Amino acid sequence: MSTNANDANFIIFPNIAECSYVSCYCEENVWKLCELVKKTHPRELSKCYAVFVSNDRRTVPLWRQKAGRDDEKLVIWDYHVFFMHNPSPHRCLVFDLDTTLPFPTYFHKYVTETFRSDHAVPPEHRRYFRVIPAETYLEEFSSDRRHMRRPDGSWIKPPPSYAPIQTSASSHSLDDFICMKPGKGPGVVYDLLHFVQTFFKPPDRTKTQN
Repeated sequence: MSTNANDANFIIFPNIAECSYVSCYCEENVWKLCELVKKTHPRELSKCYAVFVSNDRRTVPLWRQKAGRDDEKLVIWDYHVFFMHNPSPHRCLVFDLDTTLPFPTYFHKYVTETFRSDHAVPPEHRRYFRVIPAETYLEEFSSDRRHMRRPDGSWIKPPPSYAPIQTSASSHSLDDFICMKPGKGPGVVYDLLHFVQTFFKPPDRTKTQN
């Protein structure tokens, strides 16, 4: 199987240019992807996830990011968010609007090149993953964008042109999603090893075919 998913029979977002994107607002970009699936491929929504990457120090190294400045495109984020579509045990796809990898990329290739290994980073910078079903993300995520304002109220980065994403329960729940404490916040928190074990199921090549 090719590691470039662009040749797959069904790609949930066929063109990256059709996706809503604002730099440094990855959590909203992914919310918009979830919203788009609900409108265009509602039957696939139950197979989709928003994935937050962070840790207690909020210093997570990721490679192959457009914001990276060296040859390997390494960047240190406080958190990052990407979208996953998992239609079958052997075909999980990652849609990351900030990666230099193909859009989408098969899960194993994305994880290998973006996160590498826990052995490649100091223990305090190890990455944890909060995986939230897309429907839950649409219902529970909210942000008044306070984290993108300086003390004087000016914007660190220009916000999206659409209104802030809000729920009736909260005007700002972002911190609950960035938090990597198991049992707190929506979804399930994994370390890198268990994240891979959960979403990467290599085909059993020992089985004979008829």
